[in-house]
Amino acid sequence: MSIKPLALACLLCLSVSAWAQRDVEAMDWKESEVPPPPAYDLKKLLTFEVSPNSSLVYGVDPAALRITGDGVVRYVMVASSASGARNVFYEGLRCATGEFKTYARQSPEGVWRQVENAEWRSVFDNMPSKYALQFARAGACDSAAPASSVNEIVRQLKAGRFNR
Repeated sequence: MSIKPLALACLLCLSVSAWAQRDVEAMDWKESEVPPPPAYDLKKLLTFEVSPNSSLVYGVDPAALRITGDGVVRYVMVASSASGARNVFYEGLRCATGEFKTYARQSPEGVWRQVENAEWRSVFDNMPSKYALQFARAGACDSAAPASSVNEIVRQLKAGRFNR
């Protein structure tokens, strides 16, 4: 047996082992208790483009960003129209699996309403809006891991790096 096929076989075994370990970690993962929605300031939103054809502007207040011990980036997302209408969501983004979850929505009167039976959904699903995917790409995630810090997310959003 030559050295190249042997080396290739060893690399294949190591990569399969690494993927198996990742699957075990994913199975053992447990979401931490979700804190209540944080306060946010509309004047401090860092906005990002979701689609050139979208009439909505999306933004997050840096003060409302959190990276928790379970690896979830939690944030308040504000979607605003030119007419001044707003949709406000309290969500979590799990970079390791490419999923997001909406915990609560804010009513026009400013009251938070918990989402019943909130479930993790893929950021890649065919939905009318891809804001969670764009937020991940804009700096919330560093590949399959959350950004190293809230300051790093803010830095990336300010730099406008959308296709990482």
